[in-house]
Amino acid sequence: MQRIGIGYEDYKRFTDDKLYYVDKTLLIKDIIDFGGEVTLFTRPRRFGKTLALSMLRTFFEEERDRNGNIVDNSRFFSGRKIMDCGDEELLSMMGKYPVIKLSLKSAKQPDFKTAILMLRDEIIGEFGRHRYLENSDLVDPALKNAFHDLYLRPGDFEDIGKYSNALKTLSECLFQHHGKKVIILLDEYDVPLENSWYCGFYDEMVAFVRSLFESALKTNDALERAVITGCLRISKESIFTGLNHLRVNSIRDERFGEYFGFTQEETEQMLFDYGLSDKVSEVKKWYDGYIFGAADVYNPWSVINYVYDHSANPNRFPEPYWSNTSSNTIIKELVENSTPEQKRELDILINGGTIEKQIHEDITYADVHESEDNLWNFLYFTGYMRKVSERNDGRNVFLTMRIPNEEVACIYSNQITNWFEKKKKEISREPLYKAIENRDGKAIGDFLTEVLQKTISTFDSGEDFYHGLFLSLLYGMPDYAPRSNREEGDGRPDIVLFPDRREDPAIIFELKVRKEYKEMEAGIKEAFTQIDDKRYEEGVMDEGYLGFVSFGGCFCKKSAMIEFKAASEKK
Repeated sequence: MQRIGIGYEDYKRFTDDKLYYVDKTLLIKDIIDFGGEVTLFTRPRRFGKTLALSMLRTFFEEERDRNGNIVDNSRFFSGRKIMDCGDEELLSMMGKYPVIKLSLKSAKQPDFKTAILMLRDEIIGEFGRHRYLENSDLVDPALKNAFHDLYLRPGDFEDIGKYSNALKTLSECLFQHHGKKVIILLDEYDVPLENSWYCGFYDEMVAFVRSLFESALKTNDALERAVITGCLRISKESIFTGLNHLRVNSIRDERFGEYFGFTQEETEQMLFDYGLSDKVSEVKKWYDGYIFGAADVYNPWSVINYVYDHSANPNRFPEPYWSNTSSNTIIKELVENSTPEQKRELDILINGGTIEKQIHEDITYADVHESEDNLWNFLYFTGYMRKVSERNDGRNVFLTMRIPNEEVACIYSNQITNWFEKKKKEISREPLYKAIENRDGKAIGDFLTEVLQKTISTFDSGEDFYHGLFLSLLYGMPDYAPRSNREEGDGRPDIVLFPDRREDPAIIFELKVRKEYKEMEAGIKEAFTQIDDKRYEEGVMDEGYLGFVSFGGCFCKKSAMIEFKAASEKK
């Protein structure tokens, strides 16, 4: 059984370290056959984009060691699907091109200066990978001087402007030395844009990235092909202005759908290989549901982690692995700043329903909050929603969307829970405590109804949810300590408030839940009957308290009804 590589993004290591690899090498052929001179792939985080670029580099690059000697990488494709594709012209391209590979994810920094210097260091690192060019007799001396300046004389932050043309300079040096045009691979291109938007230096970052891309991709005669990856298509900032040779492949496009994520067949094969074939339905429920073009795919990160954990313990409960690695800021913002209409739509989604929205593929981070439609579009393209169906009214495209699986539902649920806990802390509980003191059941019910109305969804409207909500609100009531499900009499009352002073009455709450509002009165009646039948009051008195009062309560959706039962004194 091959070892599972958690977090491995270097294609070569899957061979060198004998790791389990889901073969996606036919992506190479499809990029040559159907890609553009510049191809942009937009996919959610952790769906194999970085590994795909590493594979492309390994296949195409005429790699050199530090002494300038050619490195043979053909062994990394032995037994892979690409070797059986039958395209001899394509296979003749293996190891024949100089390659520039750059990741922009290091620019996720708190301020512009740090972010831009990190990008500069990434660029310098790629120059260092090709440092053999400094000794090349084939590179023009002036160009070699420019290479040397960028590589060994980085300067200060004020000198960062010279790096906006750095990829073009490196391309020209590689072209002159190898006699072949360059393949450029740019990973996570939108990370600097997303981060800078949240950190407040968006315009400065856009300006630098635009210059970097224009020189490398638009005015670069040494360019053979380029492949770019990210989560969103960014066009309104004019980062790709004038790139007529750009071909964008998003999750809505028919081609390339099966290359980012695991297909049903690939997932079932992996589960079979690790003795987990009986877990197919569970894995499907939790991690399937992404529709990329015509392909139905699973979240690869989550499947890999699931197999890793469950091959050691098959009875382990599934986990939302993706939520631990991806930024969920957008979900947090949606929940915390949601409009009444968005709350209604979240109710629908969390309860398994669908919503329909007009689709916009060129959303920018600056545009996310411009309209409610934009926010849902953002969630769709970043993997938090899935397409159910599509319609065209002749001018615009509309998608019916839903939450893709249990894993993503957990992300929504956790954010909503966190938001609700935050809201509860902001609520003054004095009116509740005063109402209990005054034995005012209606006021208690009104208070709880107001709290419930501030929730996002009724997805957790079971008895445990209401019980936990009410109990949490009672902590902090002066002179009383709440206890839950403690044995009293012949049973366990839901909540008892025990007084600090023996002469004060204990307060019993028995709670019920009903699905229909018209059934709430009957629920309260059942609560009081249970208090009597189970002798809760006698149990409290037996503990030495001199008196008690009892409340019966009933919850239905976002409403609460509480009634008071007259106090009794111990004889």
